[in-house]
Amino acid sequence: MAMLMVGGCHVLFPKFEATSAVEAIEQHSVTSLITVPTIMADLITLIRKKETWKGKDNVKKILNGGGSLSVELIKDAAKYFPKAKLFSAYGMTETCSSLTFTTIYDPTIETPSQLLETSCKTHCNSVHQPQGVCVGKPAPHIELKICIDGSSNFGRILTRGPHVMQRYWDHDPEKSSDSDDEAWLDTGDIGHIDNCGNVWLIGRRSGRIKSGGENIYPEEIETILLRHQGVIAVLVVGIPDTRLTEMVVACVKLRENRQWSDKKSEQPAENKQLYLSSEVLRQHCLENNLTGFKIPKVFVIWSKPFPLTTTGKIRRDQVQREVMSHLKSLPSNL
Repeated sequence: MAMLMVGGCHVLFPKFEATSAVEAIEQHSVTSLITVPTIMADLITLIRKKETWKGKDNVKKILNGGGSLSVELIKDAAKYFPKAKLFSAYGMTETCSSLTFTTIYDPTIETPSQLLETSCKTHCNSVHQPQGVCVGKPAPHIELKICIDGSSNFGRILTRGPHVMQRYWDHDPEKSSDSDDEAWLDTGDIGHIDNCGNVWLIGRRSGRIKSGGENIYPEEIETILLRHQGVIAVLVVGIPDTRLTEMVVACVKLRENRQWSDKKSEQPAENKQLYLSSEVLRQHCLENNLTGFKIPKVFVIWSKPFPLTTTGKIRRDQVQREVMSHLKSLPSNL
């Protein structure tokens, strides 16, 4: 709607297909586009193979939603869309989409080598950053608050304002209570707001893994694994376990030039950095201060595309079922 209000033209697709999207960007001189991580990865993979890429000079803004981009994917986006400012948004359909925004990359003030310095860290002088991924600050018309149930500094993310839907279709307004909480919509997410007003997203309450009596949010682990330069995509799931209740399993997709081997004898000394293993990724988690019980017990190499919803989000439940059916045959390549 905002693009229409400023006289913009939309290029519409009934369903995303990378080849058609890349062709449209070039043909219509597209200046702005919206992606989710899987769509961005598909676009980059296709653009990388092109001898000439006309879209690099046209695209000025890219808005990413539906999950975090890996560091390597952000670098690729900066390379193939060198004039585009890259934003990330956090929100939900019930709140007219986006609640918070943050700038991931601005070509006018940054270089690709500075991509690790997120705007949340740059604009806040707090030394101790909370766990999770920073999703930026709320838009001006949006109210957010954290409802803390226990002793921790994070809790349920609630929102209210003109952006919130009236109710769900089957919800009877006459049966609503008059409590103050009724005016606030529970997003279903767990997070924290720091002293600078930045929202830090821990994960979905419904996706929480219970392992060894501890609560684990898969998004926190995924964010850390995505920082490794050899990982292009990752999904963490909990698998039923008799001892731990649930066991943390990471499904990892490697970059094209990387290989997987848990056997040191198969890793040539001269190209050792091109090989990944369970030990390497566990050490990476430790170096990034991930608590020991959160580190995946099993790493599964995922060689096919992750199953997606119609909006481009990974179907965590389907991945979990596939991992459970193949876990007995580890090491596996799904």
